[in-house]
Amino acid sequence: MKRFGAAATLFCALSLLAGCEDAPWHIDPLDVNGRDGGGTPLSYSTLMRIGAAAHAAGDLPTAVSVYRRAAAVDTHAVAPFVASGNTLLEMGQTSEAIIAYNSALARNAHDGEALRGLARSYLMTGKPELAGQPLSVAFQDTPDDPKLLELIGVADDFVGQHEEAQARYKRGLELLPGDAALSLDLALSMAITGDYPQAVAILQPIATAPGSSARDRQTLALIYGLQGNRPAAEHFARIDLNPQGVARNLAFYDNLRRLTPAARQRAIQTLTLQGGAHHS
Repeated sequence: MKRFGAAATLFCALSLLAGCEDAPWHIDPLDVNGRDGGGTPLSYSTLMRIGAAAHAAGDLPTAVSVYRRAAAVDTHAVAPFVASGNTLLEMGQTSEAIIAYNSALARNAHDGEALRGLARSYLMTGKPELAGQPLSVAFQDTPDDPKLLELIGVADDFVGQHEEAQARYKRGLELLPGDAALSLDLALSMAITGDYPQAVAILQPIATAPGSSARDRQTLALIYGLQGNRPAAEHFARIDLNPQGVARNLAFYDNLRRLTPAARQRAIQTLTLQGGAHHS
């Protein structure tokens, strides 16, 4: 049944690309050479488009498989390794993602996306000290990239360098004013250091704006919970969660407040790396 689902997703991806090749072909899911079981080989560009379409359709394993085929067709290309790494990271397969990013960097040691992806992978495996090297190379190449500054800030926060982290986020916001992700990370860094009023002041305008995301709102709920403002935490939690989810999150905030500062920091950072401030 799983295999049928993957094949159906890939069929849909292929149908979106009809007309991209002159010769008729079909994918053999078991073939590792990017061929159709005896017909015309698929081109590198077509495989990359198929991989992207599979990824967009939510079939991440198929996307990785197709990106790997593309890498076998053009062994010098960086893009399929980066795409594989990004997809593997989404799947939670950080070790495989690290291999993919390192393969990309073996072909181009200054590929910015591969450097950032490798750093994210190390952060997700709880090894922020290893993230420093790729981030340093990336910073030398693009010191005014606001998203790179954000990632460096996250790494700084992970090793307890909160003032440095906050300076990175603020510099990023100078370059990209109003960016929600930078503002969220700055607010979280402020909350980790106990500056809850400033954290709320930074995030509340974003979390209450018409286009705000659930992550924005639930991160604000987390900050209110850490502050001990249970009514405000409950108000924002209720926007996106059912009553059971609200109760679980409020209990989680209470547990966080009872932890030591170091343990609380680790818990918050682990939570945010997993994709948001939900605990339900």
